[in-house]
Amino acid sequence: MTVKEAIEARRSIRNYDNRPVEQEKLRQVLEAGRLAPSANNRQDWKFIAVTDPALRRQLRAACCDQQMVEQAPAVLVVCGQSDDEMTCGQRRSSINGSIALSFMMLQAAELGLGTCWLGAFYNEKVQQVLGLHETVVAVSPLGYPAEVPQARPRKAFDEVAEIR
Repeated sequence: MTVKEAIEARRSIRNYDNRPVEQEKLRQVLEAGRLAPSANNRQDWKFIAVTDPALRRQLRAACCDQQMVEQAPAVLVVCGQSDDEMTCGQRRSSINGSIALSFMMLQAAELGLGTCWLGAFYNEKVQQVLGLHETVVAVSPLGYPAEVPQARPRKAFDEVAEIR
C-alpha cells in the first residue's frame, strides 16, 4: 500500500471487532509515531498502547463514555512532555503529538487496522487512569474494524488549497 492509498483508505472507525491486535502490529504502529518529525527533533513525547480490558473500561469513562474506547482491543494514548509554546504560538506538545498520531494512523491503515482521533476526553482523568504526569494530547482506539464506513465528503481542492 502506498502512502496515498493509506490516506485514501483511512476512516474514523467507531465499531471494532473483538480480535486482539498482534504485538508486532502494535509495535509497528508505535514505531511509526517514534519516527515522526518533531520540533527541534526533541521527540518529547510518550506513546502508550493500552490493551488491558480493565484500563480500557476506565479510559472509556475518562473519554466521555465513548463505547469504542472500551470495545477496541487497544487504545493509543499520545502524551507530550513539554508544554512550551513555539515561536508560531502553538504548543509544542500538541503539534508534535498530532504529527506522531497522524503517522500512527496511516501505519494502522496500511496494516488493516482502524483508528478514530478522539478530542472528547478529560486530560486529568486519563492521566489518573494511567498514572501519567505528561499532558495527554490525543487518544485513539485501535483495532480491526467491524464496519467499513463510506468516505466522508471532502471539500473541493480549490476550496482548501492554493498554489502561489
